[in-house]
Amino acid sequence: MNKLKIVALFIGVMITACQQKPHQLALQQSKAYYTCSMHPQIHEEHPGNCPICGMKLIKVELTGSAGTSSDKITLTATQLQLAGIQTDTVRDENIGNEKTLTGTVTTNENTAAELSARIAGRVQQLFVRTVGEKIAVGQPVYSIYSEDLQEAEKEYLLTKQQQKVLHNPDVDYQQLISAAENKLQLWGLSPAQIKNLAASGKVSATTTVLSKVGGTVSGISVHEGDYVTEGMSILKTQALNNLWIEAQLYASDAGNYKENDRVSVSFPDLNGQIIPGKIEFVNPELSEASKVDLIRVSIPNPQGSIRPGMLAYISIGGGGSRSLAIPASAILTDKNGSKVWVKNTDGSFSPKMIKPGSGNQNYVQVLSGLDAGAIVVTNGAYLLNSEAIFKNGNDNMGGMKM
Repeated sequence: MNKLKIVALFIGVMITACQQKPHQLALQQSKAYYTCSMHPQIHEEHPGNCPICGMKLIKVELTGSAGTSSDKITLTATQLQLAGIQTDTVRDENIGNEKTLTGTVTTNENTAAELSARIAGRVQQLFVRTVGEKIAVGQPVYSIYSEDLQEAEKEYLLTKQQQKVLHNPDVDYQQLISAAENKLQLWGLSPAQIKNLAASGKVSATTTVLSKVGGTVSGISVHEGDYVTEGMSILKTQALNNLWIEAQLYASDAGNYKENDRVSVSFPDLNGQIIPGKIEFVNPELSEASKVDLIRVSIPNPQGSIRPGMLAYISIGGGGSRSLAIPASAILTDKNGSKVWVKNTDGSFSPKMIKPGSGNQNYVQVLSGLDAGAIVVTNGAYLLNSEAIFKNGNDNMGGMKM
């Protein structure tokens, strides 16, 4: 009877031990987990949506292995892109009082391009019809009926035929052929189209015009059946991977800001997402009506989530002292103090304790813990911290010195 009690007690202890942390054991056996970039505390075994905000969970593969430093986190290029990891360099910045301006996102006119008609004729067919459509260099835009272009093509084919048949030593056929080819290229034909023309030996009723520009279509000036003249605009494009934000400020404040000053830009339509930018232009002339100045900020838009017309808030440090500083978004604070995630030379990331000083919403002074030139994570640090906690436990910074 005593033996039966001992066996039952042993089985009960084993069952209790197995039920203590089944979720943690399952994750430890898995090579990856799924988390939310906005709520990194979420750890799931399977793909799905975040239970808090509904965003699609991203996959994080566990990279720790025997012989690997436990405080290092390594992400693949795909993981870096999905997690939105962004970095910045530690350097001297303005940590004084800052001012917030309200601006509007606009297209960067420096990236604007226009496709114009090279020769007069009638537009037979449009292959690009919608504003907002993306086009690439070499993509068909429209077909044109042009008698002048047909005559140039006939002239080119006739010259090549004469070279084969006549063999007149007094005529430089190659020079004539080159001149005819150059004329066709000036009128919009690509080298491949000229090669196909020579191979077929026939002149087509219409010619397809290929795009010489790439980007997002911002305007289309013609319709099918329209007659175009040389130099007439066909369509315009914009490159939306870099945008402008235009804002106005009083003339008394304009002297505090100069070109290439760095700023932080937030977007209420994107849940307050903050990205870095820089002042690209300060108008030297004031508006006659309102006596305000125009300021223009350049921002990157690699993922295309920012759109022209959006409202933006520009935070600019003004009239303060300069000191070694890092973006405020890079600092994580817990019971152990303040830390940042630093990018190592091998591409991995490591946490590091720092002692922050005074600052503003944009930049915070670094009193110790970092040197100028170090690269810190400004966006996605919470995701790295989440994986570090998952790998090493909650006190992954315990005992770390600045």
